[in-house]
Amino acid sequence: MFQAPHESPRLLADIGGTYARFTLETAPGHFTHDASLRCADHADFHAALSAYLAGLPDGMAGRIEHAAIAIANPVEGDQVRMTNYHWRFSIEQMRQRLGFQTLVVVNDFTALAMALPRLPAAQRRQVGGGTVRERSVIGVIGAGSGLGVSGLIPAGDGYVALGTEGGHTSFAPRDERELAILRHAWNEFDHVSFERLLSGPGLELIHRALGAASGAAPLAAPEITRRALAEGDALCTSALDAFCAILGTAAANLAVTLGAFGGIYIGGGIVPRLGEYFDRSGFRARFEDKGRFSDYVKGIPTFVVTATQATFVGASAILAEQLKRLDTDRGSAILGQIERARAKLSPAERRVAEHVLAHPRSALSEPIAEIARASAVSQPTVIRFCRSLGCEGLSDFKLRLASGLTGTIPITHTQVTGEDTMLELAVKVLGNTASAILQVRDHLNRDTIDRAIDLLTSAERIEFYAIGHYGVVANDAQFKFLRFGVPSTSITEPRLQLLAANVLRGGDVAVIISSSGTAEDLLAVADKAHERGAAVVAVTASQSPLARRADVTLTVDHLEDVATHVPMISRILHLLVIDILAVGVAMRRGAAAPGHAPPVAVPAGAQRAGMGISAAGPLARLTSHSR
Repeated sequence: MFQAPHESPRLLADIGGTYARFTLETAPGHFTHDASLRCADHADFHAALSAYLAGLPDGMAGRIEHAAIAIANPVEGDQVRMTNYHWRFSIEQMRQRLGFQTLVVVNDFTALAMALPRLPAAQRRQVGGGTVRERSVIGVIGAGSGLGVSGLIPAGDGYVALGTEGGHTSFAPRDERELAILRHAWNEFDHVSFERLLSGPGLELIHRALGAASGAAPLAAPEITRRALAEGDALCTSALDAFCAILGTAAANLAVTLGAFGGIYIGGGIVPRLGEYFDRSGFRARFEDKGRFSDYVKGIPTFVVTATQATFVGASAILAEQLKRLDTDRGSAILGQIERARAKLSPAERRVAEHVLAHPRSALSEPIAEIARASAVSQPTVIRFCRSLGCEGLSDFKLRLASGLTGTIPITHTQVTGEDTMLELAVKVLGNTASAILQVRDHLNRDTIDRAIDLLTSAERIEFYAIGHYGVVANDAQFKFLRFGVPSTSITEPRLQLLAANVLRGGDVAVIISSSGTAEDLLAVADKAHERGAAVVAVTASQSPLARRADVTLTVDHLEDVATHVPMISRILHLLVIDILAVGVAMRRGAAAPGHAPPVAVPAGAQRAGMGISAAGPLARLTSHSR
């Protein structure tokens, strides 16, 4: 069946602990320019992706607008940290750095699960008996650098994929051999999960455990597999047999947990390479060995996924669904208004309307000159089009468009220009600030906030360090914490900061506030504070030198060209982080200092009597209303 090509190639990636695989999808299900790069050859994810893009034909990389990344890691929020490798990155920062309109990041087994309904029968191989019950739950499990586990739940005409970390459930031995393996594993790990055994490193652990008595030399997983399949090596064969049997236990546990009458599918990098050996192994017998529930699992089929690009298929489906929601949703009030008004517009204005209706997400980020060029009209015509819809100008129109598409204020930055009216200027300044606040809110990390508040609550003394334009943030922080009766001071003079840090003691906390996190004076303060035994809390940019030196870092990532103007938005963001810490400490302490304001009633509309948050009052309300 003919599939229309995409407007631009879509980048898809499958990132594991050993290899990073990339491809371009030029039409649904049509993949080209495949590449597999060793993760160890690249410093981070961006370096690996940049290497792939550099190898594409001239001009191809610049045409990519949308991408989906399937990664061997839980994906929660914006920050991605790989479990079995050191790569980490911010999704939004990576999207901006690459210049993509869309960057979707999902767990690799969530992507694999979404591929299953789309795979033809020839790309899977059944192992054992059982029959698929249509429109039933499907389970997915597979071993590679780790153990991935997912599932599909029927919903309407499609499925909902489960993002799980089921590979970390506790391993339970089934026989004496597995009990010996567990005892050996306890010498290395306090908690032995299924992933500790059902993975490349897990196969190596099983081999070491079974060979411990004979003093056999340890082997890498590929060599264990090769010797078992080609040479009939007794120890390697025993290790691979144990691996397959333990996988049968894990798969059966998943089947009864999910009620997976749609079948259990086995993917990953290990089992599909075993071929008929796996079919003859003890996997299926162990899968059906479920005591009183043996008959239950016997009716559930098990399949090996043989499709080499299954993860790409699933990532593509997830990306397509995301783009469908973003780009073709005609429920937006402003888009509906354009549809209704199109017949009454002038021919030139109608061309602008048609461009916006066809590319609503692109129109959000395009400058007026680009919208005019794409619509074959003049720039004043674009403004007249906006005003015909009751908007003050292009900025007001974009805010309404983004709100309709996403249901919230957009996380974007709109440049102020000399052509803006005073109203458009005000809209841009407030919109940029609100967007930045929402972005910080979405990137908050509960654990780091808790740790920072714990340190401040128990501190004997708190010193706030900042330089330049951010000195007002340190002064504001000192004022708030002194009202709690906490010995506090702000040091904003660089010549005094190192002297002050030199008298810090254990039990003190130095809070260092820096937009860039690169100022040498503040880095020296962090080093001196640690030397004196004090803790360091940093309010700064992620991945900065200061962030790496702090005990706890509260990240504030916002780009402002401080070389050309005074910081505005970033300073407000730093003030808000101080407010979060102040409110948290007030709640932990339970009451303000004697003779001062009563306890803080934060939940009741942020009415912080006696502990006024000077920069955050209206902004806090703005954030609340935009949810």
